Amino acid sequence: MSEKQTMRERALDYHAQPMPGKIALAITTKAENADDLSLAYSPGVGEPVKDIGADAELAYRYTAKGNLVGVISNGTAILGLGNLGALASKPVMEGKALLFKRFANVDCFDLEVLTTEVDEFVNTVANISPTFGGINLEDIGAPACFEIERQLKEKLDIPVFHDDQHGTAIVTAAGLLNALELRGKQISDSKIVCLGAGSAAIAILKLLVELGADKGNIFVLDSKGVCHTERDDLSIYKQQFAQQTNKRTLQDACQDADVFIGVSGANLLDEASLKAMGPKPVVFAMANPDPEMRPETALAIRDDVIIATGRSDYANQVNNVLCFPFMFRGALDVRASDINEAMKMAAVHAIRGLAKEPVPAEVVAAYDNVDHLEFGPNYIIPKPMDPRLLARVAGAVAQAAIDSGVAKIQTVPDYSNFQLNT
Repeated sequence: MSEKQTMRERALDYHAQPMPGKIALAITTKAENADDLSLAYSPGVGEPVKDIGADAELAYRYTAKGNLVGVISNGTAILGLGNLGALASKPVMEGKALLFKRFANVDCFDLEVLTTEVDEFVNTVANISPTFGGINLEDIGAPACFEIERQLKEKLDIPVFHDDQHGTAIVTAAGLLNALELRGKQISDSKIVCLGAGSAAIAILKLLVELGADKGNIFVLDSKGVCHTERDDLSIYKQQFAQQTNKRTLQDACQDADVFIGVSGANLLDEASLKAMGPKPVVFAMANPDPEMRPETALAIRDDVIIATGRSDYANQVNNVLCFPFMFRGALDVRASDINEAMKMAAVHAIRGLAKEPVPAEVVAAYDNVDHLEFGPNYIIPKPMDPRLLARVAGAVAQAAIDSGVAKIQTVPDYSNFQLNT
């Protein structure tokens, strides 16, 4: 039996046993006798109903709203598999809910919405939003995802976060800043090539510009080549990064480049393009499950490259789980009305900083074939199993929410004894 078949069978068994799916509801209070039931439902339930009717803020005291996130998709861009529909996205949304609970003890309902129309999707989510303390959008194709997020952020007074855009951007930025530091380079001076022009690519590049990258040094390529100003087929999102240039191919764009960012497809970074890059290049080949170039291939071509991928079986995995559970943990705990740029920046620097600290032995032990982790070319991003992420990232996000004026609670929780659902 092949390795691929083995993984397929293991994955299907994992989702089917011991019961279908990956998440379930749990009762959090007593329900043992008639008196308990009279408090849980009629007549006792009427008391918090009346109070919430008079003061909506009391929903955070008497219901699970304050620790509940909606993980919502229409299945138009599922992982690297494309538009397979709302129902096909459910395993991913359940997986997202599992990660929220495992890493930050955030409860989730996964919701699969059967529409590809922007306004219908927005109205559906807006109409059910009183249920939640926050909304995590997931696996929604571009360009609709940009408009959906924009409209929901305008309509709702709870955090709305499209993780495919911003989670990817935050973790990428944290790792990239560290890689450039190791190479003695500044982001403001770095020439950046991005292969891929979808939601993740645009979000990454916008965040890098916020962090100091020069937009004039950024070259974006889509399926038709370099996005340049003479093209008349660019969306408004691609137009933001269109250059006045005679560069047309990936190899043209990579000439003397410091950074390659891949959010496209398997094996699309060729040997000539990597060789064309400048000294000590940084490559983030993040297509999943197969990157634009595998690390062993890149290192065989150039031994001066730092490379990251989206895969867990290589060093430097760019994994959104380093961000989204803790982003929402911090936002929920100070009852933020938004996830803004200040909160995203705080997450970048918290993740980046943690990679520079000594790694506890229990984190190293959680990974096979790893006996040591230390800040350097093979460790530019923390590992997802690092328990310090919650306090560092959630704490930084919560403080940024307070400082930027979007928090209703003005105290950052003490996360030192936070109980995870392990």
